[in-house]
Amino acid sequence: MSSHTVYQEPLVSRYTSKEMQYLFSDEFRFSTWRKCWLALAEAQYEMGLTDIISPAMLEEMRANVANIDYDLAAAKEREIRHDVMAHVYEFSTKCPKAAGIIHLGATSQYVVCNTDLIIQKKALALIRQSLLNVISNLAVFCRKHHQLATLGYTHYQPAQPTTVGKRNTLYLQDIIIDLDHVDFFLSRIRARGAKGTVGTQATFLELFKGDNEKVRKMDELVGRKLGFDKVFAVTGQTYTRKLDMKLAETLAGIGATAHKFAVDLRLLSNLKVQEEPFEKNQTGSSAMAYKRNPMRSERMTALARKLINLPQNFAATYSNQWFERTLDDSAIRRMDLPQSFLLTDAIVKLFINITADMVVYPKQILRHLKAELPFMATEQLLMKAVEKGESRQEMHEIIKEHSVAVGKEIKEKGKENDLLMRLAGDSRFPFTINELCEIMSDFSSFTGRASAQTLEFLDEEVEPLLEANRHCFVKTDATVSV
Repeated sequence: MSSHTVYQEPLVSRYTSKEMQYLFSDEFRFSTWRKCWLALAEAQYEMGLTDIISPAMLEEMRANVANIDYDLAAAKEREIRHDVMAHVYEFSTKCPKAAGIIHLGATSQYVVCNTDLIIQKKALALIRQSLLNVISNLAVFCRKHHQLATLGYTHYQPAQPTTVGKRNTLYLQDIIIDLDHVDFFLSRIRARGAKGTVGTQATFLELFKGDNEKVRKMDELVGRKLGFDKVFAVTGQTYTRKLDMKLAETLAGIGATAHKFAVDLRLLSNLKVQEEPFEKNQTGSSAMAYKRNPMRSERMTALARKLINLPQNFAATYSNQWFERTLDDSAIRRMDLPQSFLLTDAIVKLFINITADMVVYPKQILRHLKAELPFMATEQLLMKAVEKGESRQEMHEIIKEHSVAVGKEIKEKGKENDLLMRLAGDSRFPFTINELCEIMSDFSSFTGRASAQTLEFLDEEVEPLLEANRHCFVKTDATVSV
């Protein structure tokens, strides 16, 4: 069937990396199921079931982990309406010697849960690598612009000046918080292990003739063979869906950070002071050829909106798992787990792309500063007037009188900000226009410790973090799809 006649998932066809897509592919999932069955058989053999399991059986299974007849498995699933048992059947056709011991003592969730956890570990490793790339990009950007004064905004109204570098440390700090949460989640993730139908390991205990210690060691051994340091001590039929809920919250946190960054950049783009990269042949608008629409930031906002709303699904699924397990988690997890990771992957790839080459316009920044700075400098002018022996209260009234008048002229008549000229022309105010302009000429005096804070943050927190991860840091390609 042509791909043009059926629905195509945009996360796959347009937005996400091949590496993340592969982790949710049939090939990776079903070959991992086989690795789970092999790990269980190996652990059972090593713990003493040598009268049931032979080295030849294990070798046969190892040789066929990736040898999957998908059509046969699909046909069997249509017949018996059970995906795991369909693949048990298909694997058995490749391993006739081992057919009788594949899935021995296990329930379906042995392969489903352990595979999901393996995928999550690997997917989080990809996300972690991308976050490090964003951190690296923003660190370079913040250091480059640590002294560049720009208007700060509260309530999206001009406030005290900050610096471009300092503003972007706010996003950088949030991404580091997200990285901390990813690392915490990775430290808590464990294998489900081999727990049996309702988590009691009753069948395994029967296989090992009531030897509790052997069953426990088999469980731990399975976990190690699957790449985990630890195994959940207790489960129902599945590992707790509370873990999925916390995973969704962790990924949604990344989405929220990206959303804030993208919206801020869209606002800055409107002000023409900072923009995302714009490629040579990129078209901003189909109708207005001059436009440089912040399309990547807008896409980032849209994807993040979807991601940050997914945790409620996971919370509902977790809270509806009656007793040891109900099946209403299955269908929604098939959609939401891959989507959570694919959305995060698409978002962080955009984040890398945008932060790798953001554009700053110092002249435009200066224009905005000059338009608003007279208002923002009034407190400093007030202090300097007091130093000259003037009354603070009297100077405050004079500044307020002219500030209100100028603000009204700007808003109602579109006039330029002439507050300094008005103050210089008021005989009650003790400064000439040249003195006022000199006070206003050094923008850095209005940005407080913004530059110093930026450098301190980069030197004391960001660079040590990047250095600690240098051994596993791989620069990610910043290109994104259409």
